[in-house]
Amino acid sequence: MILSIRNLSIHRGNVVILNDVSWSISPGQHWVILGANGSGKTSLLSAICGYLSPTTGECSVLGQTFGESDWRELRTRIGLVSSSIRSHIPDDEPAFITVLSGLSAILGFTDQPRPHQVRLALDLLSQVESSHLANRPWNVLSQGERQRVLIARALIAQPPLLILDEPCAGLDPIARLRFLEFIQRLGSDHNAPALIFVTHHVEEIVPVFTHALLLRAGAVFAAGSLEDVLHSKNLCMTFDEPVTLHKRHGRYRLTAHPSQPK
Repeated sequence: MILSIRNLSIHRGNVVILNDVSWSISPGQHWVILGANGSGKTSLLSAICGYLSPTTGECSVLGQTFGESDWRELRTRIGLVSSSIRSHIPDDEPAFITVLSGLSAILGFTDQPRPHQVRLALDLLSQVESSHLANRPWNVLSQGERQRVLIARALIAQPPLLILDEPCAGLDPIARLRFLEFIQRLGSDHNAPALIFVTHHVEEIVPVFTHALLLRAGAVFAAGSLEDVLHSKNLCMTFDEPVTLHKRHGRYRLTAHPSQPK
């Protein structure tokens, strides 16, 4: 089992952040998490990575249970790509050094890189189709290039789980298209880690994804295979707005309808 969450709740004072969340990921599954702003997506990721402690319930990742295991060590086995990482990388840091910083799951690589480490970083940049970026500093990379470098960084420890937290945010339409094509290729590899892809946009769900988790007000509204979960009725409730889901050639599109005054 990649992930097992049972009856997880997180309270901070009188505020309920997550409420009785149960969810599991088995090998071979790739999941999308959908939900409106404030639905609990970021908090759920923080719980999975051990940054938010459960008030009640249980969270186990890769066979390790929160409160019983060293979560700092476990984080080296969870690949994470998020805006919180992007904003803390030094402007002058070359891409291959950024990749190497993933070995310790912390930002910054202050040691003198050894030849085998440099080769590893270059191999990973090649895997994410970005070999040409190896020596370019962070501040000259485009948003799409930065995302690929961060994926290479996340993959350097060969994690069984890769979390992509709104990875298309800030990308222009063409860059987003190219990035999603890359995600499709990445997830289709038989050695690929399990993917968790967090988004607001159904248009970003490429065919490689097998399952969806819908969050609403800090709770699981629906979870299961895309065929069972992803339909107009569920999305109307998830986003609390009248919408229609369209599917064509394996891709999704959402149409919003004028809402009635509440």
